[in-house]
Amino acid sequence: MKETKEIARSTRSHRKLHRLFGSALVAFFFIVAITGLMLGWKKHSGGLILPKTEKGTSPDLKTWLSYDSLHTLARKALLENFNDERSARLDRIDARPDKGIVKFVFKDHFTEIQLDGATGKVLAVNQRTSDIIEQIHDGSILDFLFDTSNGQIKLIYTTLLGSGLFLLSFTGFWLWYNPKRIRKQKNTIT
Repeated sequence: MKETKEIARSTRSHRKLHRLFGSALVAFFFIVAITGLMLGWKKHSGGLILPKTEKGTSPDLKTWLSYDSLHTLARKALLENFNDERSARLDRIDARPDKGIVKFVFKDHFTEIQLDGATGKVLAVNQRTSDIIEQIHDGSILDFLFDTSNGQIKLIYTTLLGSGLFLLSFTGFWLWYNPKRIRKQKNTIT
């Protein structure tokens, strides 16, 4: 009987922890779940979440313009398409030789410019909604908004959510298992 009381006490403390962390983190878990679903479906969203990758004229890299020339054309397209003087600071260049295109993604906003690798023709100018969703999902949107240097907010966010999920899984297991243990003990006593 003494062991049953200890299990019941343990269950009560697990329940308190579970309730405390669950209620504190539930909104963040909803955000992570919803954005995770959206990221899982991004390639199947018909261009709503992830812009469709266009096709260029040549997959042969020998016929392509230099990255420097393509970058100049991408910056020009940025200026022509947005008169709000968006920053031309580059985040990354995504070359797709099999499709014959190069994507230029900018650092200070979520714009992507797709160019034909061989001709430099602008194939598409898109908003990268998937990048926004990804940053919301992992918390780095706060680093972006507050312009932090090393992703400190993302690190804190992912540590808290990961630790919280681990703790909820741990306490949830004991909330499920301890009543079974108590019933088993009561059945062996009678």
